[in-house]
Amino acid sequence: MAKFYELSSAKLGVHVLETTKYSNSQIEPLPDTGTLTYKSLLIPISIIITWAVSLVYLLSIDIHTLNPFSFVAAILWQTFIYTGLFITAHDAMHGSVLTSNVKINHFIGSLCLILYGCLSYKKLLKKHHQHHKYPASELDPDFHDGQRKNFFAWYSYFMKRYWSWRQIIILMVIFNVITRTLHIPEENLRYFWVIPPILSSLQLFYFGTFEPHREPVNGYKQPHRSHTIGRPAWLSFITCYHFGYHEEHHEYPQYPWWRLPKVYQYRRTVA
Repeated sequence: MAKFYELSSAKLGVHVLETTKYSNSQIEPLPDTGTLTYKSLLIPISIIITWAVSLVYLLSIDIHTLNPFSFVAAILWQTFIYTGLFITAHDAMHGSVLTSNVKINHFIGSLCLILYGCLSYKKLLKKHHQHHKYPASELDPDFHDGQRKNFFAWYSYFMKRYWSWRQIIILMVIFNVITRTLHIPEENLRYFWVIPPILSSLQLFYFGTFEPHREPVNGYKQPHRSHTIGRPAWLSFITCYHFGYHEEHHEYPQYPWWRLPKVYQYRRTVA
């Protein structure tokens, strides 16, 4: 089982979640995280660039020229890219965006959360550390309160712990500044800048919290109190960047999202 320790960054005043070296020889067939440096950095940068290019394009088009299918597809596409931003920030919390440079790793994670919705990287990092330390318990900030167990009640309880009026006000100010200074149509902003992160939060909550952490009929499996949703790799990617391989993530959190299918296949082989 992976043990966590805190690697402090004095400049940011936060903690990175990482894992100790494994003494278990079974981990050897999996790739060494130290060899993933360049690819681990290339993928997050690609996601950020894709988000920026896609958003600029969608904010500049005349949405009335889109047919219903293209209109819905554009919203879903932007939602998926927003989810990629959050997943990238999540990987940064585990130190797997750039293992060789903690400061750049933190910077990319913080940038992704700002672009996602002006979220605090420091605040989420602390909460995510608690989630991994006390999964699916009363000390887990992602978990329900024992009463709000259905999807919408749990989601509402979950969001209250992460969103604040301060963030909402900041986003409202940005919205008004953009429409008045850049003269971007409000409907474009609503459909491609406001709605996608909201839909993304539903996607992230369902596939990353509700589905893998709700209590099974036979009770939780210790120690991670989570379970994997065994979808094919292509479907796992589309649903939520492989967050369905959740037990694998909790067992080997030092691996970025794009390595989870490898971890999933490996665990099935040695099981």
